[in-house]
Amino acid sequence: MAKPVTVRKMRGSEGLPRYPAGFFAGLLAATAFFTRVPVDRRAAGAWRLADLAWAFPLVGAGIGGIAALALLSAQLVGLGNWPAALISVVTGLFLTGALHEDGLADTADGFFGGRDRGEKLAILRDSRHGTYGVLALTLSVLLRAAALASIGDVIHAGLALIAAHAASRAALPAAMWALAPARPDGLGAEAGTPRTAGAIAAAVIGTAIALAALGPGRGAIALGFAGVFVFGMARLARRQIGGYTGDVLGAFQQTGEIVILLVASAR
Repeated sequence: MAKPVTVRKMRGSEGLPRYPAGFFAGLLAATAFFTRVPVDRRAAGAWRLADLAWAFPLVGAGIGGIAALALLSAQLVGLGNWPAALISVVTGLFLTGALHEDGLADTADGFFGGRDRGEKLAILRDSRHGTYGVLALTLSVLLRAAALASIGDVIHAGLALIAAHAASRAALPAAMWALAPARPDGLGAEAGTPRTAGAIAAAVIGTAIALAALGPGRGAIALGFAGVFVFGMARLARRQIGGYTGDVLGAFQQTGEIVILLVASAR
């Protein structure tokens, strides 16, 4: 996972440091963290990542919307379902700088390649990817592309992308609230712990987006399966390293996104 947004203090009229607040400032800060969109990070203000919990699914919905536009554009120029699906997934990768995919790869290497907690954490900190990481990345891209290609209809596939990106990021504040950082430094510790209200707000927003995009029935099923898998990943992380790191949060997001897209593609 990338480093938190750089914080800069601003001066109020009384000369004391103050921080810009509000919906758009928070959304801008979350966008600066989760994407490579060239926003003005100074205008994002001073936020802990945990304080932006409510914005996670909103940024995710935006990422999913851009990936959906890439899917539509590819099909409009005559590409088949599979090439269009791969272009859509790659668009998401470029937009986020493969932020969560990097976390998935490091988590796979650490959890399956390390012999004990210390070695697992050392592997998670290492930026190089091993066999388990490469396999995890390959499966992630292929499963998402296969799900989109099997949906076929570009409108339904686009809505599935919005639901998957929003809901998978909405799960992260709950994981940050329920688990402890696995080490005293790094993104997990620097991000802070979301307030209960923030985690609930993220869950409500992500759920609403998923249900609206997929429909009540399929949306509820997708959210249920994604919740089970992310909960299982959280239990695994607690046993393996005693909590979460930024990379582990990336693995949670990838798990949720894949599951939601697979459920959306089911006949």
